[in-house]
Amino acid sequence: MVIIQKINKFLLFTIFFLTIRIGFSQEENELTPKITGNFETILQSYQIDTLIGISSEQLPDEKILSNSFLTLNYTFGKFSAGVKYEAYLNALQGYDNRYNGHGISGRFASYISDEIEITAGNFYEQFGNGLILRSFEERALGIDNSIDGMRVKYKPFSGIKLTGIIGKQRYYWEHGSGIVKGLDCEISLNQTIKKLSNKKIKILLGGGIVSKYQKNSDPVYNFPENVSAFSGRLNVSRNGFVLSSEFAYKINDPSSDNGLIFKDGNATFLNASWSKKGIGILISALRLDNMSFRSDRTASLNDLNINYLPAITKNHSYFLTSMYPFSTQANGQIGLNTEIFYTFKKNSFLGGKYGTNVNINFSVVNAIQKTKIIINPNADILNLDGYTSNPYAIGDENYYKDLNLEINKKLNKSLKFSLVYVYEDYNKYIIQGKDSSLHADIFVFDFSVKLSSKYAVRFESEYLTTNKNSQNEPVDFGNWIAGLIEFTYSPHWFITITDQYNTGNSKHDSAHYYNFFAGYTKGANRIQVGYGRQREGILCVGGICRNVPAASGFNLTLSSSF
Repeated sequence: MVIIQKINKFLLFTIFFLTIRIGFSQEENELTPKITGNFETILQSYQIDTLIGISSEQLPDEKILSNSFLTLNYTFGKFSAGVKYEAYLNALQGYDNRYNGHGISGRFASYISDEIEITAGNFYEQFGNGLILRSFEERALGIDNSIDGMRVKYKPFSGIKLTGIIGKQRYYWEHGSGIVKGLDCEISLNQTIKKLSNKKIKILLGGGIVSKYQKNSDPVYNFPENVSAFSGRLNVSRNGFVLSSEFAYKINDPSSDNGLIFKDGNATFLNASWSKKGIGILISALRLDNMSFRSDRTASLNDLNINYLPAITKNHSYFLTSMYPFSTQANGQIGLNTEIFYTFKKNSFLGGKYGTNVNINFSVVNAIQKTKIIINPNADILNLDGYTSNPYAIGDENYYKDLNLEINKKLNKSLKFSLVYVYEDYNKYIIQGKDSSLHADIFVFDFSVKLSSKYAVRFESEYLTTNKNSQNEPVDFGNWIAGLIEFTYSPHWFITITDQYNTGNSKHDSAHYYNFFAGYTKGANRIQVGYGRQREGILCVGGICRNVPAASGFNLTLSSSF
Protein backbone atom coordinates (compact mmCIF):
# COMPACT_ATOMS: atom_id res chain seq x y z
CA MET A 1 0.00 0.00 0.00
CA VAL A 2 2.87 2.38 0.85
CA ILE A 3 4.56 1.61 -2.48
CA ILE A 4 1.31 2.35 -4.36
CA GLN A 5 0.95 5.69 -2.57
CA LYS A 6 4.53 6.63 -3.48
CA ILE A 7 3.89 5.71 -7.13
CA ASN A 8 0.74 7.85 -7.13
CA LYS A 9 2.64 10.82 -5.67
CA PHE A 10 5.41 10.45 -8.25
CA LEU A 11 2.89 10.15 -11.10
CA LEU A 12 0.99 13.25 -9.94
CA PHE A 13 4.19 15.30 -9.69
CA THR A 14 5.33 14.12 -13.13
CA ILE A 15 1.94 14.94 -14.69
CA PHE A 16 1.95 18.41 -13.18
CA PHE A 17 5.55 19.13 -14.23
CA LEU A 18 5.15 17.88 -17.81
CA THR A 19 1.84 19.71 -18.22
CA ILE A 20 3.46 23.04 -17.32
CA ARG A 21 6.57 22.40 -19.42
CA ILE A 22 4.63 21.38 -22.52
CA GLY A 23 2.08 24.13 -21.97
CA PHE A 24 4.77 26.82 -22.05
CA SER A 25 5.99 25.52 -25.42
CA GLN A 26 2.66 26.45 -27.03
CA GLU A 27 1.72 29.74 -28.60
CA GLU A 28 1.47 32.71 -26.29
CA ASN A 29 -2.28 33.10 -26.77
CA GLU A 30 -2.86 29.55 -25.48
CA LEU A 31 -1.11 30.17 -22.17
CA THR A 32 -4.22 30.23 -19.99
CA PRO A 33 -3.60 27.96 -16.99
CA LYS A 34 -6.76 27.30 -15.05
CA ILE A 35 -7.61 25.37 -11.89
CA THR A 36 -11.18 24.23 -11.24
CA GLY A 37 -12.72 21.83 -8.81
CA ASN A 38 -15.39 21.03 -6.30
CA PHE A 39 -15.64 20.02 -2.68
CA GLU A 40 -18.36 18.28 -0.69
CA THR A 41 -18.54 16.96 2.85
CA ILE A 42 -21.43 15.27 4.63
CA LEU A 43 -21.39 14.70 8.41
CA GLN A 44 -24.00 12.73 10.32
CA SER A 45 -24.29 12.17 14.05
CA TYR A 46 -26.03 9.08 15.40
CA GLN A 47 -28.06 8.75 18.58
CA ILE A 48 -30.23 6.19 20.35
CA ASP A 49 -33.84 6.31 19.17
CA THR A 50 -35.77 3.22 20.28
CA LEU A 51 -39.01 4.46 18.71
CA ILE A 52 -37.56 3.82 15.23
CA GLY A 53 -35.58 0.75 16.31
CA ILE A 54 -32.13 2.22 17.03
CA SER A 55 -30.50 0.81 20.15
CA SER A 56 -27.07 1.51 21.63
CA GLU A 57 -25.71 -1.67 20.00
CA GLN A 58 -26.54 -0.28 16.55
CA LEU A 59 -24.71 3.01 17.02
CA PRO A 60 -21.25 3.41 15.47
CA ASP A 61 -18.35 3.77 17.88
CA GLU A 62 -17.44 7.14 16.36
CA LYS A 63 -20.88 8.74 17.00
CA ILE A 64 -20.20 11.05 14.04
CA LEU A 65 -19.45 9.71 10.54
CA SER A 66 -18.52 11.60 7.40
CA ASN A 67 -18.11 11.28 3.62
CA SER A 68 -15.91 13.94 1.98
CA PHE A 69 -14.82 14.54 -1.61
CA LEU A 70 -12.37 16.94 -3.25
CA THR A 71 -11.73 17.16 -7.00
CA LEU A 72 -9.02 19.37 -8.55
CA ASN A 73 -8.57 19.84 -12.31
CA TYR A 74 -5.74 21.73 -13.97
CA THR A 75 -5.90 22.79 -17.64
CA PHE A 76 -3.22 24.44 -19.73
CA GLY A 77 -3.80 24.70 -23.45
CA LYS A 78 -4.47 21.25 -24.84
CA PHE A 79 -3.36 19.49 -21.68
CA SER A 80 -5.23 18.78 -18.49
CA ALA A 81 -4.66 16.80 -15.31
CA GLY A 82 -6.64 16.13 -12.20
CA VAL A 83 -6.85 14.35 -8.87
CA LYS A 84 -9.69 13.19 -6.66
CA TYR A 85 -9.30 12.89 -2.90
CA GLU A 86 -11.86 11.09 -0.74
CA ALA A 87 -12.19 10.64 3.01
CA TYR A 88 -14.66 8.26 4.67
CA LEU A 89 -14.00 8.75 8.40
CA ASN A 90 -15.76 6.52 8.74
CA ALA A 91 -18.33 5.95 5.97
CA LEU A 92 -21.92 6.98 6.69
CA GLN A 93 -24.22 4.15 7.69
CA GLY A 94 -25.73 2.52 4.61
CA TYR A 95 -22.46 2.78 2.68
CA ASP A 96 -20.14 -0.20 2.39
CA ASN A 97 -17.53 -0.11 5.17
CA ARG A 98 -14.86 -1.07 2.61
CA TYR A 99 -14.86 2.64 1.77
CA ASN A 100 -13.48 3.43 5.24
CA GLY A 101 -10.24 5.38 4.95
CA HIS A 102 -8.89 8.34 3.05
CA GLY A 103 -6.52 9.08 0.21
CA ILE A 104 -6.26 9.76 -3.51
CA SER A 105 -8.98 7.73 -5.23
CA GLY A 106 -8.32 8.87 -8.80
CA ARG A 107 -5.91 10.83 -10.99
CA PHE A 108 -5.60 11.45 -14.70
CA ALA A 109 -3.68 13.28 -17.40
CA SER A 110 -5.20 14.14 -20.77
CA TYR A 111 -4.26 15.67 -24.12
CA ILE A 112 -7.02 16.99 -26.40
CA SER A 113 -6.73 18.27 -29.97
CA ASP A 114 -9.22 18.63 -32.81
CA GLU A 115 -8.64 15.04 -33.93
CA ILE A 116 -7.51 13.05 -30.93
CA GLU A 117 -7.98 12.84 -27.18
CA ILE A 118 -5.70 10.70 -25.02
CA THR A 119 -6.35 10.04 -21.33
CA ALA A 120 -4.22 8.09 -18.88
CA GLY A 121 -5.44 7.30 -15.38
CA ASN A 122 -9.02 7.25 -14.07
CA PHE A 123 -11.86 8.12 -16.41
CA TYR A 124 -15.59 7.64 -16.93
CA GLU A 125 -17.02 6.44 -20.24
CA GLN A 126 -20.28 5.31 -21.80
CA PHE A 127 -20.99 3.55 -25.11
CA GLY A 128 -24.45 4.39 -26.46
CA ASN A 129 -27.13 3.99 -23.80
CA GLY A 130 -24.73 2.06 -21.57
CA LEU A 131 -26.06 -1.45 -22.31
CA ILE A 132 -22.51 -2.82 -22.70
CA LEU A 133 -20.42 -0.09 -21.01
CA ARG A 134 -20.99 2.72 -18.58
CA SER A 135 -18.52 3.81 -15.93
CA PHE A 136 -19.89 6.56 -13.71
CA GLU A 137 -20.09 7.99 -10.21
CA GLU A 138 -23.27 8.25 -8.13
CA ARG A 139 -22.34 9.36 -4.62
CA ALA A 140 -25.87 8.99 -3.26
CA LEU A 141 -25.64 5.25 -3.95
CA GLY A 142 -21.96 4.82 -3.07
CA ILE A 143 -21.08 3.89 -6.66
CA ASP A 144 -17.83 4.73 -8.41
CA ASN A 145 -16.77 2.20 -11.05
CA SER A 146 -14.27 4.44 -12.85
CA ILE A 147 -11.80 2.71 -15.14
CA ASP A 148 -8.10 3.07 -14.37
CA GLY A 149 -6.14 2.68 -17.57
CA MET A 150 -6.00 4.29 -21.01
CA ARG A 151 -8.62 5.87 -23.26
CA VAL A 152 -8.21 7.20 -26.80
CA LYS A 153 -10.83 9.12 -28.79
CA TYR A 154 -10.08 9.70 -32.46
CA LYS A 155 -11.92 11.54 -35.23
CA PRO A 156 -10.32 10.37 -38.51
CA PHE A 157 -12.98 12.00 -40.69
CA SER A 158 -15.81 14.47 -40.24
CA GLY A 159 -18.75 12.78 -38.49
CA ILE A 160 -16.82 9.67 -37.39
CA LYS A 161 -15.70 9.15 -33.82
CA LEU A 162 -13.76 6.15 -32.50
CA THR A 163 -13.28 5.41 -28.81
CA GLY A 164 -11.00 2.76 -27.34
CA ILE A 165 -10.53 1.91 -23.66
CA ILE A 166 -8.57 -0.55 -21.54
CA GLY A 167 -8.15 -0.78 -17.79
CA LYS A 168 -9.41 -2.11 -14.50
CA GLN A 169 -12.43 -0.89 -12.56
CA ARG A 170 -12.27 0.84 -9.22
CA TYR A 171 -13.22 -1.48 -6.36
CA TYR A 172 -13.40 0.74 -3.26
CA TRP A 173 -9.68 1.49 -2.59
CA GLU A 174 -8.44 -1.25 -4.90
CA HIS A 175 -9.10 -2.56 -8.42
CA GLY A 176 -11.29 -5.40 -9.59
CA SER A 177 -9.52 -8.53 -10.80
CA GLY A 178 -10.89 -8.32 -14.34
CA ILE A 179 -9.47 -6.35 -17.26
CA VAL A 180 -11.98 -4.36 -19.33
CA LYS A 181 -11.35 -3.57 -23.01
CA GLY A 182 -13.68 -1.81 -25.42
CA LEU A 183 -14.00 -0.17 -28.82
CA ASP A 184 -16.87 2.01 -30.01
CA CYS A 185 -17.63 3.70 -33.34
CA GLU A 186 -20.19 6.43 -33.93
CA ILE A 187 -21.06 7.83 -37.37
CA SER A 188 -23.13 10.89 -38.16
CA LEU A 189 -24.41 10.30 -41.70
CA ASN A 190 -25.31 13.97 -42.10
CA GLN A 191 -21.66 14.92 -41.67
CA THR A 192 -20.11 12.07 -43.66
CA ILE A 193 -22.52 12.13 -46.64
CA LYS A 194 -22.72 15.49 -48.40
CA LYS A 195 -26.21 14.87 -49.82
CA LEU A 196 -27.57 14.59 -46.25
CA SER A 197 -25.77 17.61 -44.81
CA ASN A 198 -28.70 19.99 -45.33
CA LYS A 199 -31.50 17.50 -44.73
CA LYS A 200 -33.90 17.97 -41.83
CA ILE A 201 -33.62 14.32 -40.91
CA LYS A 202 -30.59 13.50 -38.74
CA ILE A 203 -29.22 9.95 -38.65
CA LEU A 204 -26.63 8.60 -36.22
CA LEU A 205 -25.24 5.05 -36.35
CA GLY A 206 -23.15 3.42 -33.68
CA GLY A 207 -21.79 0.14 -32.47
CA GLY A 208 -19.37 -1.22 -29.93
CA ILE A 209 -17.69 -4.23 -28.41
CA VAL A 210 -16.59 -4.66 -24.80
CA SER A 211 -14.60 -7.59 -23.48
CA LYS A 212 -13.60 -8.55 -19.97
CA TYR A 213 -10.85 -10.95 -18.96
CA GLN A 214 -10.82 -12.74 -15.61
CA LYS A 215 -8.68 -15.77 -14.86
CA ASN A 216 -10.57 -18.95 -13.98
CA SER A 217 -9.36 -20.62 -10.79
CA ASP A 218 -12.48 -22.65 -10.06
CA PRO A 219 -11.71 -26.38 -9.52
CA VAL A 220 -15.16 -27.49 -10.77
CA TYR A 221 -16.45 -25.12 -13.46
CA ASN A 222 -14.67 -24.27 -16.68
CA PHE A 223 -15.65 -20.60 -16.60
CA PRO A 224 -14.92 -18.59 -19.74
CA GLU A 225 -12.02 -16.24 -19.05
CA ASN A 226 -12.89 -13.88 -21.91
CA VAL A 227 -16.46 -12.63 -22.16
CA SER A 228 -17.55 -10.17 -24.84
CA ALA A 229 -20.62 -8.04 -25.36
CA PHE A 230 -21.67 -6.34 -28.59
CA SER A 231 -24.15 -3.58 -29.37
CA GLY A 232 -25.55 -1.66 -32.33
CA ARG A 233 -27.63 1.52 -32.21
CA LEU A 234 -29.58 3.83 -34.47
CA ASN A 235 -30.75 7.35 -33.65
CA VAL A 236 -33.05 9.25 -36.01
CA SER A 237 -34.51 12.71 -35.52
CA ARG A 238 -36.56 15.09 -37.62
CA ASN A 239 -38.21 18.26 -36.40
CA GLY A 240 -39.96 17.27 -33.15
CA PHE A 241 -39.55 13.50 -33.61
CA VAL A 242 -36.67 11.53 -32.04
CA LEU A 243 -36.06 7.77 -32.19
CA SER A 244 -33.29 6.13 -30.19
CA SER A 245 -32.74 2.38 -30.40
CA GLU A 246 -30.07 -0.07 -29.32
CA PHE A 247 -29.64 -3.84 -29.27
CA ALA A 248 -26.97 -5.60 -27.18
CA TYR A 249 -25.78 -9.20 -27.10
CA LYS A 250 -23.50 -10.83 -24.49
CA ILE A 251 -21.95 -14.26 -24.80
CA ASN A 252 -22.29 -16.78 -21.96
CA ASP A 253 -21.17 -15.26 -18.68
CA PRO A 254 -21.82 -17.49 -15.62
CA SER A 255 -21.81 -15.43 -12.44
CA SER A 256 -23.27 -15.18 -8.97
CA ASP A 257 -26.06 -13.05 -10.45
CA ASN A 258 -27.48 -15.73 -12.78
CA GLY A 259 -26.78 -18.84 -10.74
CA LEU A 260 -23.67 -19.80 -12.78
CA ILE A 261 -25.57 -20.66 -15.96
CA PHE A 262 -23.81 -20.58 -19.35
CA LYS A 263 -26.57 -18.78 -21.21
CA ASP A 264 -26.09 -15.87 -23.60
CA GLY A 265 -27.71 -12.54 -22.72
CA ASN A 266 -29.36 -9.79 -24.72
CA ALA A 267 -31.03 -6.41 -24.30
CA THR A 268 -33.30 -4.30 -26.50
CA PHE A 269 -33.96 -0.62 -25.80
CA LEU A 270 -36.31 1.66 -27.75
CA ASN A 271 -37.09 5.28 -26.99
CA ALA A 272 -39.33 7.45 -29.19
CA SER A 273 -40.58 10.96 -28.55
CA TRP A 274 -42.52 13.62 -30.42
CA SER A 275 -43.26 17.15 -29.35
CA LYS A 276 -44.46 20.51 -30.53
CA LYS A 277 -45.69 23.57 -28.69
CA GLY A 278 -48.15 22.49 -26.02
CA ILE A 279 -47.88 18.73 -26.41
CA GLY A 280 -45.31 15.95 -26.07
CA ILE A 281 -45.38 12.14 -26.19
CA LEU A 282 -42.67 9.75 -24.96
CA ILE A 283 -42.69 5.96 -25.40
CA SER A 284 -39.92 3.71 -24.06
CA ALA A 285 -39.51 -0.07 -24.12
CA LEU A 286 -36.82 -2.23 -22.55
CA ARG A 287 -36.31 -5.98 -22.59
CA LEU A 288 -33.50 -7.62 -20.63
CA ASP A 289 -32.46 -11.26 -20.56
CA ASN A 290 -29.45 -12.35 -18.49
CA MET A 291 -27.65 -9.01 -18.96
CA SER A 292 -25.65 -8.70 -15.75
CA PHE A 293 -22.10 -7.84 -16.87
CA ARG A 294 -19.36 -7.46 -14.25
CA SER A 295 -15.57 -7.53 -14.36
CA ASP A 296 -15.65 -10.07 -11.51
CA ARG A 297 -18.07 -13.01 -11.79
CA THR A 298 -18.33 -13.28 -7.98
CA ALA A 299 -19.26 -9.62 -7.38
CA SER A 300 -22.72 -8.62 -6.20
CA LEU A 301 -24.94 -5.65 -5.37
CA ASN A 302 -23.51 -2.50 -7.03
CA ASP A 303 -19.91 -3.71 -7.29
CA LEU A 304 -17.92 -3.84 -10.55
CA ASN A 305 -20.78 -3.43 -13.00
CA ILE A 306 -19.41 -2.87 -16.50
CA ASN A 307 -22.74 -1.93 -18.06
CA TYR A 308 -25.78 0.11 -17.08
CA LEU A 309 -29.34 -1.10 -17.50
CA PRO A 310 -31.61 1.96 -17.55
CA ALA A 311 -34.88 2.20 -15.70
CA ILE A 312 -37.82 3.05 -17.93
CA THR A 313 -40.15 3.73 -15.00
CA LYS A 314 -40.70 7.30 -13.87
CA ASN A 315 -38.34 8.72 -11.24
CA HIS A 316 -40.60 10.17 -8.54
CA SER A 317 -39.37 13.00 -6.32
CA TYR A 318 -41.90 13.29 -3.49
CA PHE A 319 -41.46 11.43 -0.18
CA LEU A 320 -44.28 8.91 -0.55
CA THR A 321 -44.32 8.52 -4.34
CA SER A 322 -40.70 7.37 -4.08
CA MET A 323 -41.30 4.97 -1.18
CA TYR A 324 -41.56 1.95 -3.49
CA PRO A 325 -39.06 2.55 -6.33
CA PHE A 326 -38.42 0.02 -9.07
CA SER A 327 -35.02 -1.66 -9.35
CA THR A 328 -34.02 -2.87 -12.83
CA GLN A 329 -33.96 -6.69 -13.04
CA ALA A 330 -30.90 -7.75 -15.04
CA ASN A 331 -31.85 -11.45 -15.08
CA GLY A 332 -35.04 -10.78 -17.01
CA GLN A 333 -37.71 -8.15 -17.49
CA ILE A 334 -39.80 -6.60 -20.23
CA GLY A 335 -41.32 -3.19 -19.73
CA LEU A 336 -43.05 -0.23 -21.34
CA ASN A 337 -43.29 3.41 -20.35
CA THR A 338 -45.61 6.00 -21.91
CA GLU A 339 -45.77 9.66 -20.97
CA ILE A 340 -47.96 12.42 -22.35
CA PHE A 341 -47.48 16.14 -21.66
CA TYR A 342 -50.21 18.57 -22.60
CA THR A 343 -50.67 22.28 -21.92
CA PHE A 344 -54.14 23.78 -22.07
CA LYS A 345 -53.76 27.16 -23.73
CA LYS A 346 -53.95 30.45 -21.87
CA ASN A 347 -57.40 32.02 -21.66
CA SER A 348 -59.11 28.72 -22.54
CA PHE A 349 -61.77 27.10 -20.31
CA LEU A 350 -59.30 24.64 -18.70
CA GLY A 351 -56.22 26.76 -19.19
CA GLY A 352 -57.38 29.90 -17.43
CA LYS A 353 -55.27 33.02 -17.47
CA TYR A 354 -51.89 31.25 -17.28
CA GLY A 355 -52.53 27.86 -18.88
CA THR A 356 -52.62 24.41 -17.26
CA ASN A 357 -49.99 21.68 -17.60
CA VAL A 358 -51.08 18.03 -17.45
CA ASN A 359 -48.72 15.04 -17.36
CA ILE A 360 -49.99 11.44 -17.64
CA ASN A 361 -47.52 8.58 -17.21
CA PHE A 362 -47.97 4.81 -17.35
CA SER A 363 -45.26 2.22 -16.68
CA VAL A 364 -45.50 -1.56 -16.56
CA VAL A 365 -42.75 -4.15 -16.10
CA ASN A 366 -43.28 -7.92 -16.26
CA ALA A 367 -41.13 -11.01 -16.13
CA ILE A 368 -39.93 -12.50 -19.39
CA GLN A 369 -41.25 -15.91 -20.36
CA LYS A 370 -38.72 -18.61 -19.39
CA THR A 371 -38.69 -22.36 -20.06
CA LYS A 372 -36.30 -24.39 -17.91
CA ILE A 373 -34.02 -26.89 -19.62
CA ILE A 374 -34.10 -30.10 -17.54
CA ILE A 375 -31.50 -32.83 -18.23
CA ASN A 376 -32.70 -35.18 -15.49
CA PRO A 377 -36.45 -34.94 -14.82
CA ASN A 378 -36.25 -37.32 -11.86
CA ALA A 379 -33.58 -35.26 -10.09
CA ASP A 380 -34.81 -31.94 -11.51
CA ILE A 381 -31.25 -31.04 -12.56
CA LEU A 382 -30.95 -28.04 -14.86
CA ASN A 383 -28.89 -27.91 -18.01
CA LEU A 384 -25.99 -25.46 -17.70
CA ASP A 385 -27.81 -23.17 -20.16
CA GLY A 386 -30.51 -22.80 -17.52
CA TYR A 387 -33.50 -21.85 -19.66
CA THR A 388 -34.76 -20.62 -23.00
CA SER A 389 -36.91 -17.55 -23.54
CA ASN A 390 -39.20 -16.27 -26.26
CA PRO A 391 -38.16 -12.67 -27.11
CA TYR A 392 -41.73 -11.84 -28.21
CA ALA A 393 -43.53 -13.28 -25.18
CA ILE A 394 -44.39 -11.46 -21.95
CA GLY A 395 -44.22 -13.35 -18.68
CA ASP A 396 -47.28 -13.70 -16.46
CA GLU A 397 -45.68 -12.26 -13.31
CA ASN A 398 -45.99 -8.51 -12.89
CA TYR A 399 -43.02 -6.76 -11.29
CA TYR A 400 -44.21 -3.16 -11.32
CA LYS A 401 -47.11 -1.03 -12.53
CA ASP A 402 -47.41 2.72 -12.16
CA LEU A 403 -50.13 5.03 -13.44
CA ASN A 404 -49.78 8.64 -12.39
CA LEU A 405 -51.45 11.94 -13.18
CA GLU A 406 -49.91 15.33 -12.46
CA ILE A 407 -51.58 18.73 -12.88
CA ASN A 408 -49.60 21.96 -12.56
CA LYS A 409 -51.51 25.22 -12.39
CA LYS A 410 -50.55 28.86 -11.84
CA LEU A 411 -53.43 30.80 -10.28
CA ASN A 412 -51.89 34.26 -10.35
CA LYS A 413 -48.48 35.90 -10.18
CA SER A 414 -48.01 34.72 -6.59
CA LEU A 415 -49.83 31.37 -6.33
CA LYS A 416 -49.28 28.03 -8.05
CA PHE A 417 -50.00 24.41 -7.16
CA SER A 418 -49.48 20.81 -8.26
CA LEU A 419 -51.82 17.84 -7.82
CA VAL A 420 -50.45 14.31 -8.16
CA TYR A 421 -52.16 10.91 -8.06
CA VAL A 422 -50.23 7.64 -8.32
CA TYR A 423 -51.67 4.13 -8.74
CA GLU A 424 -48.93 1.59 -8.04
CA ASP A 425 -48.56 -2.20 -8.03
CA TYR A 426 -45.25 -3.29 -6.50
CA ASN A 427 -43.78 -6.80 -6.38
CA LYS A 428 -41.76 -6.42 -3.21
CA TYR A 429 -40.62 -10.04 -3.23
CA ILE A 430 -38.89 -9.67 -6.62
CA ILE A 431 -37.60 -6.12 -6.17
CA GLN A 432 -36.51 -6.24 -2.52
CA GLY A 433 -36.47 -9.98 -1.83
CA LYS A 434 -38.99 -9.84 1.01
CA ASP A 435 -42.72 -9.92 1.76
CA SER A 436 -45.09 -10.04 -1.20
CA SER A 437 -46.80 -7.83 -3.74
CA LEU A 438 -48.73 -4.76 -2.67
CA HIS A 439 -50.90 -2.05 -4.14
CA ALA A 440 -50.63 1.61 -3.17
CA ASP A 441 -52.62 4.75 -3.93
CA ILE A 442 -50.74 8.01 -3.39
CA PHE A 443 -52.02 11.59 -3.36
CA VAL A 444 -49.89 14.76 -3.32
CA PHE A 445 -50.83 18.43 -3.02
CA ASP A 446 -48.00 20.93 -3.55
CA PHE A 447 -48.78 24.63 -3.06
CA SER A 448 -46.41 27.63 -3.40
CA VAL A 449 -46.96 31.24 -2.37
CA LYS A 450 -44.67 34.06 -3.41
CA LEU A 451 -45.07 36.66 -0.66
CA SER A 452 -42.76 39.25 -2.23
CA SER A 453 -39.81 39.48 -4.59
CA LYS A 454 -37.64 37.79 -1.93
CA TYR A 455 -39.98 35.78 0.31
CA ALA A 456 -41.69 32.54 -0.72
CA VAL A 457 -43.39 29.65 1.11
CA ARG A 458 -44.10 26.16 -0.19
CA PHE A 459 -46.48 23.63 1.41
CA GLU A 460 -46.55 19.94 0.60
CA SER A 461 -49.13 17.38 1.78
CA GLU A 462 -48.99 13.66 0.90
CA TYR A 463 -51.02 10.56 1.67
CA LEU A 464 -50.30 6.89 0.86
CA THR A 465 -52.59 3.94 1.45
CA THR A 466 -51.94 0.24 0.76
CA ASN A 467 -54.29 -2.68 0.19
CA LYS A 468 -55.24 -5.20 2.89
CA ASN A 469 -54.41 -8.91 3.00
CA SER A 470 -56.75 -11.87 3.58
CA GLN A 471 -56.70 -11.18 7.35
CA ASN A 472 -57.93 -7.65 6.64
CA GLU A 473 -54.57 -6.23 7.73
CA PRO A 474 -52.73 -3.51 5.81
CA VAL A 475 -49.91 -4.83 3.63
CA ASP A 476 -46.36 -3.75 4.51
CA PHE A 477 -46.50 -0.67 6.79
CA GLY A 478 -49.95 0.38 5.67
CA ASN A 479 -50.86 4.04 5.37
CA TRP A 480 -48.52 7.03 5.54
CA ILE A 481 -48.96 10.77 5.66
CA ALA A 482 -46.20 13.29 4.95
CA GLY A 483 -45.86 17.03 4.94
CA LEU A 484 -43.38 19.80 4.19
CA ILE A 485 -43.13 23.52 4.86
CA GLU A 486 -40.32 25.40 3.15
CA PHE A 487 -39.55 29.08 3.64
CA THR A 488 -37.18 30.78 1.17
CA TYR A 489 -35.53 34.18 1.49
CA SER A 490 -33.93 34.81 -1.89
CA PRO A 491 -31.28 34.54 -2.97
CA HIS A 492 -29.46 32.95 -0.04
CA TRP A 493 -31.51 31.47 2.82
CA PHE A 494 -33.96 28.60 3.20
CA ILE A 495 -35.61 26.76 6.11
CA THR A 496 -37.43 23.44 5.69
CA ILE A 497 -39.53 21.34 8.07
CA THR A 498 -40.69 17.87 7.01
CA ASP A 499 -42.51 14.98 8.65
CA GLN A 500 -43.55 11.44 7.70
CA TYR A 501 -45.89 9.37 9.88
CA ASN A 502 -47.11 5.79 9.61
CA THR A 503 -50.79 5.49 10.46
CA GLY A 504 -51.90 2.19 9.03
CA ASN A 505 -50.27 -0.74 10.82
CA SER A 506 -50.68 -1.38 14.54
CA LYS A 507 -47.89 -3.99 14.49
CA HIS A 508 -45.30 -1.22 14.09
CA ASP A 509 -44.50 1.52 16.55
CA SER A 510 -45.69 4.77 15.05
CA ALA A 511 -43.05 7.48 14.97
CA HIS A 512 -42.81 10.89 13.40
CA TYR A 513 -39.92 10.95 10.94
CA TYR A 514 -39.40 14.67 11.34
CA ASN A 515 -36.55 16.75 9.92
CA PHE A 516 -35.50 20.36 10.34
CA PHE A 517 -33.15 21.93 7.78
CA ALA A 518 -31.64 25.38 7.40
CA GLY A 519 -29.30 26.40 4.64
CA TYR A 520 -27.40 29.22 3.03
CA THR A 521 -26.41 29.43 -0.64
CA LYS A 522 -24.15 31.97 -2.26
CA GLY A 523 -22.93 31.44 -5.80
CA ALA A 524 -21.51 27.93 -6.04
CA ASN A 525 -21.21 27.57 -2.25
CA ARG A 526 -23.86 25.87 -0.14
CA ILE A 527 -24.12 24.91 3.53
CA GLN A 528 -26.99 23.04 5.18
CA VAL A 529 -27.50 21.93 8.78
CA GLY A 530 -30.29 19.70 9.99
CA TYR A 531 -31.66 17.48 12.70
CA GLY A 532 -34.14 14.62 12.50
CA ARG A 533 -34.88 11.04 11.60
CA GLN A 534 -34.22 8.97 8.50
CA ARG A 535 -36.76 6.31 7.56
CA GLU A 536 -35.45 2.84 6.76
CA GLY A 537 -35.98 1.84 3.13
CA ILE A 538 -34.27 1.76 -0.23
CA LEU A 539 -32.90 4.64 -2.27
CA CYS A 540 -32.92 4.31 -6.05
CA VAL A 541 -31.40 6.46 -8.79
CA GLY A 542 -32.08 5.42 -12.39
CA GLY A 543 -33.11 1.89 -11.45
CA ILE A 544 -30.03 1.27 -9.24
CA CYS A 545 -30.71 0.99 -5.52
CA ARG A 546 -29.11 0.67 -2.10
CA ASN A 547 -30.53 0.01 1.36
CA VAL A 548 -30.87 3.02 3.65
CA PRO A 549 -30.90 2.25 7.40
CA ALA A 550 -32.92 4.11 10.02
CA ALA A 551 -30.96 6.97 11.59
CA SER A 552 -31.46 9.80 14.02
CA GLY A 553 -29.29 12.83 14.79
CA PHE A 554 -27.70 15.99 13.43
CA ASN A 555 -26.30 16.38 9.92
CA LEU A 556 -24.21 18.91 8.07
CA THR A 557 -23.62 19.24 4.33
CA LEU A 558 -21.12 21.65 2.80
CA SER A 559 -20.42 21.93 -0.93
CA SER A 560 -18.50 24.31 -3.13
CA SER A 561 -17.44 24.60 -6.77
CA PHE A 562 -14.67 26.83 -8.04
